[in-house]
Amino acid sequence: MAQYDTIRTTAGARTGEIDAGLRAHMNKVYGTMSVGMLITALAAWAISGLAVTTDPSAAAAQLPNGTMLSGLGATLYLSPLKWVVMLAPLAFIFLGWGALLRRAPAAGVQLGFFGFAALIGLSLSSIFLVFTSFSIAQTFVVTAIAFAGLSLWGYTTKKDISGWGSFLIMGVIGLIVAMIVNIFLQSPAMMFAISAIGVLIFAGLTAFYTQEIKNTYVAHAAQGDQEWLDKAAYDGALNLYISFLNMFQFLLMFMGQQE
Repeated sequence: MAQYDTIRTTAGARTGEIDAGLRAHMNKVYGTMSVGMLITALAAWAISGLAVTTDPSAAAAQLPNGTMLSGLGATLYLSPLKWVVMLAPLAFIFLGWGALLRRAPAAGVQLGFFGFAALIGLSLSSIFLVFTSFSIAQTFVVTAIAFAGLSLWGYTTKKDISGWGSFLIMGVIGLIVAMIVNIFLQSPAMMFAISAIGVLIFAGLTAFYTQEIKNTYVAHAAQGDQEWLDKAAYDGALNLYISFLNMFQFLLMFMGQQE
């Protein structure tokens, strides 16, 4: 009996240790993601400010809504460089992130994530020239509330939603293809459909990634590889960051008021 009590006590202590570690791990994921969002917001705001001018004699170009662009703004938004700005984040995700996870130390992965967040800020800076600041803030708040609810559900649900992953990733690939096609078609109806489907896909991915982060930690916590767990936290933060950011952008298509 004493032996059984010892085993039960040890198992309970181990479970409590994993639970405490999981909470710390999730806090690290959400904290890293939040810092990334702050970097993105500051970078987008700063670059958008440098991209415009109020001096007509210094304007290099003008947008249809009357906004006068500085030389930097014309280069970023109207020259062929705009394709580099748009596609660089995708290139980082598909070509750079996996290599960074495999070869770099945890501190290097964290730095790579923050660099990616700044790059996203560059690519998103144009929204401050198109949409009002109030509608951007309003959409951000709505996205944050939706994200929090979806992530909480993904963390607490007893339902196994791991099967959603492949289906949702296929949906993301389809969205990317449709968006590239619509760059040339410029169809408002197609853009509306893309936005609606995009919100649903990234809502599902928010819950899916949250559960995956939790399950991954529980499966590997006993191994005690802190370096690997730190990298896993940054990878999870990136996945949730991307889900949040895409929900925000697609919701902005519905809720955003143009300048």
